[in-house]
Amino acid sequence: MPKGGRFKVPFRRRREGVTNYYKRRKMILSGQPRFVVRITNRYVIAQVVKASPKGDLTLVSAHSGELAKYGWKGGTKNTPAAYLVGLLIGLRARNQGISNAILDIGLRSASTGARVFATAKGAIDAGLSISLGENVVPDEQRIKGLHIAEYYEKLDEEGLAEGKFSKYLKRGLKPSEICKNFEETRKILLQGLIN
Repeated sequence: MPKGGRFKVPFRRRREGVTNYYKRRKMILSGQPRFVVRITNRYVIAQVVKASPKGDLTLVSAHSGELAKYGWKGGTKNTPAAYLVGLLIGLRARNQGISNAILDIGLRSASTGARVFATAKGAIDAGLSISLGENVVPDEQRIKGLHIAEYYEKLDEEGLAEGKFSKYLKRGLKPSEICKNFEETRKILLQGLIN
């Protein structure tokens, strides 16, 4: 019988590139809930999750599709939407008595100014304690959507803006006014008009 090396098959979710078990184990051993942020092709989704022997328990959640209820007319996966989702889930977590969490960005790379950090910044502003370096958070103007307004103005001069921002215009928002809409939505959320 030929002798050979032993081969260990990785867990299914690791093979599929879905879970980094090394990072997950470290987060679970901390004993704190995880602030999970995922960005899909259409939405920003945030959850506060606690590990248990039977599986993860979602304590609170929010996604950018809900923001329309609070007056948001902009996109559902941009930086301002990510911040507002963080603010929304942070307020919900605070109402549930959750005070701290660990940021879990999954397999997404941690690049400076990423939307996942904008979401975490929103939760921090709502009162949730999350360890986050200030140098990775997008600057205040980007969080408000100034970069979107400037891009729209540049396109509008060339006459190309209609097609690129058709969803914004359909919702009744001129992209150059996104900063104003952001502030209005943020104010409604901070007034505690959440469920």
